[in-house]
Amino acid sequence: MRAAGIRQIGGPVELLEFPAPRALRPDEVLLDVQACGVGNWDEVARTGGWDLGVRPPMALGVEAAGVVTAVGDRAGAVHVGDRVTVHSLPLHEQGAWAEQHIAAAGHVAVLPLGMSFDAAAALPVPALTAAQAIDDALRVQAGQTVLVNGAGGVTGGMLVQLAAHRGAAVIATAGAESAGRVAAMGAGTVIDYRHADWPAQVRALTGGGVDAAANAARSGSCQAVTAVRDGGRLATITADLPAAERGISMLEVQVVADGGRLSGLVQLLAQGAFTVSVGERFGLEQGAAALARARQGAHGTAIVLAPCGPA
Repeated sequence: MRAAGIRQIGGPVELLEFPAPRALRPDEVLLDVQACGVGNWDEVARTGGWDLGVRPPMALGVEAAGVVTAVGDRAGAVHVGDRVTVHSLPLHEQGAWAEQHIAAAGHVAVLPLGMSFDAAAALPVPALTAAQAIDDALRVQAGQTVLVNGAGGVTGGMLVQLAAHRGAAVIATAGAESAGRVAAMGAGTVIDYRHADWPAQVRALTGGGVDAAANAARSGSCQAVTAVRDGGRLATITADLPAAERGISMLEVQVVADGGRLSGLVQLLAQGAFTVSVGERFGLEQGAAALARARQGAHGTAIVLAPCGPA
C-alpha cells in the first residue's frame, strides 16, 4: 500500500510502502481513499507537536474521504459501498495519506449523492474545529456579536460561516486581499489585521467589545481578548491561551473526532450553509509539496492529496 509520510519525527515527507491493512476490529471500517485533506496541523504532527497515536515510519494525515470496502461486525450504520468522510483520532493503524485507511466506525459520516470527495476530504478538521469552538466553547446564540480573528484561512472561514449560520453578527479580521471572500461568507464587517489598532476598532463598533471571540490567528489570542467585552468569552484554536482578565471565560479548543457531529456538518455543506473551496490537488508522491503549500497558505482554499494523482 502506498502512502505519504515520514520515517522519523521531523523527517521529510516521502512516498512510503506499507503492508496491506490488517483485519478489522469490530468497531472499525476500511476505506479506499479517494482524497485526503492537508493542513497546518499536519506539519505539527510531522514535527512531533501532535501525537497521533502511532510512531514512524507512519503515514501522515487525519482526514479522508472515500468508499467503504470492509466493516467490522459492530460498525453500526456504516456499510460496504458507502461514500464517506472521516476524521479519526487516535489513529488506528496509519494516517489518512494512503491508498487505504482504517478508521473508527463512530467517526465516519456518510456523504450525500453528488458531494465531491475533494470537498468532503477538506471538511472534517476545519468544520469540527469550528463547531467545537462556536457551539461548545463560545455557546454562540442568535443576536450576539462574534469576532473571528484570522478569518482568511480555511478554518477561519468555517468559523465565520458557522457563527453567521447561528445568527450572530460577525466581525472578522483578515488581510485586505481576503476581505471580499470573508464578507461573502457572512462577516458583516472585515477589518485588516495589519492595522495595529484593530481591537480598538472592534470595541468602537460594538460599544465596548464583542460577546465572544474565536481566535484562529497564530499568537493572536492576546490581541483578540482585548476586543471582548467584560464577562465575555474567548476560544482559541492556536494553543496560546492568554491570562485571565475582566471575567472573560477562556478556552483552548483542539479538534475531537465525532462522527455524529460531522454528519450534521456534511449536511450543512450539502445545503450550501457551508462552502469549502479546494485550491490544489496533489498525488501521494507530492506529499512534501502539498504540505509546503499548506504551510505557505493557499488564500483560504483547501489542499488535498489523492492516491490517484493530481487532477
